[in-house]
This record gives sequence, C-alpha cells and structure tokens, in this order.
Amino acid sequence: MSTLDDLAERIERLVLRHEELKRTNALLEHQLAAVTQERDQLRARLSTARQRVDALLERIPAPAAAESHLPSE
Repeated sequence: MSTLDDLAERIERLVLRHEELKRTNALLEHQLAAVTQERDQLRARLSTARQRVDALLERIPAPAAAESHLPSE
C-alpha cells in the first residue's frame, strides 16, 4: 500500500509542477510578446531617424574640393 501512496503523492506533485510550469510559460509568452512589440517599435523609430538624418545630410552643400586646396594669397 505504501508504494501506491508514494505513487499517488508523486503524481500530485507532478500535476502541481505542471500547472506551475504552465503559468510560468504563459507569463513568459506574454513578456516575449511585449518585448517583441517594443523591439519592432524601436526599429521603426530607428528607421525614421535614419531617414531624417539622410534627408538632412542631403541638404548640406558639398564643399568645393578645388577651393579647399588652394593656398591663401
């Protein structure tokens, strides 16, 4: 009978552990979704910032290469 009681106790512990792991997994999936969404938003912001910087760089006039190498008189 002791073996049967031990087995029943182990099964109960396994069921409890399984439920705990399911809750932990659900929490981790929720955290992963939040972090993935944050990452995607940051990538979009980075892309927008790069486009703005590129547009500003295009507005900067290029220095005349010949003028910068002429000696001052």
